Amino acid sequence: MQNTTTKPLNKSLLVLSLTLTSGQSMAAGFQLNSQSATGLGRAFAGDAVIADNASIIARNAAGMALFDSSEFSMGLTAIDTEINIEDIYFNLGDDSGRGAVDDQTNSSTSFVPNIYYVKRIDDKWAIGFAEYTSFGTYHEFENDFGSEIAGASVFGGHTEIKSVNLSASVSYRVNEHWSVGGGIDLIVGQGILERDLVVDTQVGRRDRPISADVSVLDVDATAYGFGYNLGAVYEVNDDHRFGLAYRYSPDLDADGDMSYLGANLNSEELILPLPDTLIFSGFHQLTTKFAMHYSVQWTQWSEFDKLEITGDSFSKTYNWEDSMHYALGATYDINQTWTVRGGVMLDEAAQQTTTTISVPDSDREWYSAGFTYRTLEQSSIDFGFTYVKGEALDASESLVTGAPRAMTATSEANAMIYSIQYSRSF
Repeated sequence: MQNTTTKPLNKSLLVLSLTLTSGQSMAAGFQLNSQSATGLGRAFAGDAVIADNASIIARNAAGMALFDSSEFSMGLTAIDTEINIEDIYFNLGDDSGRGAVDDQTNSSTSFVPNIYYVKRIDDKWAIGFAEYTSFGTYHEFENDFGSEIAGASVFGGHTEIKSVNLSASVSYRVNEHWSVGGGIDLIVGQGILERDLVVDTQVGRRDRPISADVSVLDVDATAYGFGYNLGAVYEVNDDHRFGLAYRYSPDLDADGDMSYLGANLNSEELILPLPDTLIFSGFHQLTTKFAMHYSVQWTQWSEFDKLEITGDSFSKTYNWEDSMHYALGATYDINQTWTVRGGVMLDEAAQQTTTTISVPDSDREWYSAGFTYRTLEQSSIDFGFTYVKGEALDASESLVTGAPRAMTATSEANAMIYSIQYSRSF
């Protein structure tokens, strides 16, 4: 006989469980900023127009036209995140139990690689190939999270999203002022989602204690999709230039091993909308040693209107909004061997009106620094560091859209991001 306490949950647990985002991404929604050590060291200020190595492919393919030689770069970024969730309160309804849930501190470290190659064909044309990541997240709650209150545990669980961009790009120098470029992106995504209903205390009627640990959702799915990017660079002169780039990202249709309360969903697909982006950057060499640069980026998070599984298994509506980030940075050449850089960024959250405990997505401040060491005339090693400070978020989440709030909490996500990179011209 099915327990009456879990019955009201059954239609809504899958919807809640397939929330694919968390604070590990350290950017609006589940977007990652980890494409290069040089970019990280300046808070990605000017990244759509500063062509200091081959990683320009990830921001603006037109920037490949700025190179006088072929370029190679490869690097690794580590994202060390801490998410504090406090004042957690769960209220499912008058007949289902309510109360406080223990505070959680979820810490994790993820590693994100990248590799870029630009081949200069002649003084007009260049082609490039790249592997990097634009979207990803990792968030895992303790196994006993929410066990004090029946149903609360489904707000936790394990969420891991990985994506890889495989890009082929081309650039063309029109004249001494204008360059254009574009490319095709193959996006490969993988999602691992685990949600359990965990109860180990007395709930409901006092004479009917409950103990349960039931797998609600177990998903290991993979998706493939094609996007594209377009860009342009305008050079006023050797010291001043501007870049503009647009990137289209597709909706991903993920399939694989999916089960919900024992039911096999392998024949269906999870649809995950990804946002488009538009970035404008400027670079100004003010002296022979000192340069200022900046970026403004728009991300179309309103594209993430809902999560759904084909076959009318479920559909959950979100109220995400388009977001902006603003970055300002500086670079100083100490000598021919050493260059230092720094930057700050204000990064707006994708959630402005609707907030959730499962997505600690608040406005963030980035504080970045980095350096370049040139080992040889044609080789360099770069290091970048960023401290990301997230604002406290008052979250309120329901099991189903339009229902009274069920979980409220205050969350705060902070991170340390480190990146190292090797580059060579030839």
